[in-house]
Amino acid sequence: MRQIRYIFHVCIDAFYTFLADDGWAIASHIALSTLMALFPFLIVLTSLAGFFGSKELADQAAGLLLQVWPKQVADSLSGEIHDVLTTTRGDILTIGAVLAVYFASNGVEALRVALNRAYAVLEPRRWYWLRLESIGYTLVAAVTSLAMAFLIVLGPLMLEAARRHIPLIVESNENLLNIARYGITVLALVVALIVLHAWLPAGRRGFLQILPGIVFTIAASIISGTVFGQYLARFANNYVTMYAGLASVVIALVFLYFLAAIFVYGGELNAAIIKSRLPRGVSLQAAQSLKPSETQA
Repeated sequence: MRQIRYIFHVCIDAFYTFLADDGWAIASHIALSTLMALFPFLIVLTSLAGFFGSKELADQAAGLLLQVWPKQVADSLSGEIHDVLTTTRGDILTIGAVLAVYFASNGVEALRVALNRAYAVLEPRRWYWLRLESIGYTLVAAVTSLAMAFLIVLGPLMLEAARRHIPLIVESNENLLNIARYGITVLALVVALIVLHAWLPAGRRGFLQILPGIVFTIAASIISGTVFGQYLARFANNYVTMYAGLASVVIALVFLYFLAAIFVYGGELNAAIIKSRLPRGVSLQAAQSLKPSETQA
């Protein structure tokens, strides 16, 4: 009973802090920034894929990125994404590609603002170092996406080779490939959440300190994605009637808004748990190994 009461009070504290930190407004900022960064990111993806000599990898990588989205949301953007992926881009080092990397990194910056608010810290680092770090995260994400896509492309070949030596492997590859594709995507999301909570905002937090928010984010995202997908399956025409040609954009934006609010609350939940376990007189900022000059009261 005491444990249930503790969990309830921590969740309520996190929610009130979420409201005090303008969590809904921050979530809308993240959603819009992410949507605007999505297509520049895809441009970076196709440029890198062309540089490595296989543009089909970009298509596979984009499929992985949308693997965990509700089908109705992914379908609403599939046409635009296909247009971006099939446009020929010759040089990875063109001005357009550089600008695409810069604008794609805006999504990372929006996440940084949200987590700094959630963990109640001021950012002591210079803006240009932060931007370079965000660009680095963006490029790493693009290369990682291509690497995962490469594994998916190799999957059927590896299974076929294994079948010759291990007859017990089932004749149909499709179920195994779907499980592998979904598993790789979820694993990548878990790693991304760990990196974001541990290193993106100012200060440093241990794995156990960020674990509750990560678990909440993944569980709540799966539930919200399922519920939103079911809602769209029944009432998607409402968006078409109200927003006409902008319906696909609005559907994606609403879905990203839900995910962003969940992400922000995950950070607030971590902060609330950290605060609840601190000795009397120790601040949240001190628990994150920050110098007094790098914190806010």
